[in-house]
Amino acid sequence: MNKDKLALFDLDGTLFDTRWVNYLSYKKSLEEYGFTLDQGYFFSSCNGKHYKTFLPNILGKQCGEYDLLENIHERKKEYYSHFLKAAIPNAHLFYFIHCIRSVYHIVLVTTASRKNTFEILSYFGKKDLFELIITGDDVQEKKPNPEGFHKAMTYFSCLPQDTVVFEDSLPGFQAAEQAGIQLFKVEGFH
Repeated sequence: MNKDKLALFDLDGTLFDTRWVNYLSYKKSLEEYGFTLDQGYFFSSCNGKHYKTFLPNILGKQCGEYDLLENIHERKKEYYSHFLKAAIPNAHLFYFIHCIRSVYHIVLVTTASRKNTFEILSYFGKKDLFELIITGDDVQEKKPNPEGFHKAMTYFSCLPQDTVVFEDSLPGFQAAEQAGIQLFKVEGFH
């Protein structure tokens, strides 16, 4: 069957509950540099946001050291695979993907790093479900900028009216609106 429709899926909070994976990875990396990370604070103020948005609040005055911010993030990416057993797949959404694969091109668009994206997909055996994977490393501008969505639509020559996106966070919602794509909000998965 010739596919002329496109379905885009976010990773963190949409396809997987990765709150604990990200928290434990950041906690461990921050501890190496003498910082502590409260679980409640991370879940309420950091989770789902880009590291350059929330790490400066944790690092305070020391954040001026660019290498510190980047080093902590690099260590977080290294620890990520150690905590993958704490991730929870969204079984309903993965079942839905299987149901629509014959009609829609299936694409993952995430702000997560390529390394961590492929680690979690491989760990859960889900990588082959996606015809295209666009990570934060593949775009100049992260969500709420719709660059990732535009790349996917261009790749498959699909128009916004033939595209749907599944997202769980405000930056994803804003990117979908800017791209003119129909949005399905994933709520209550955590």
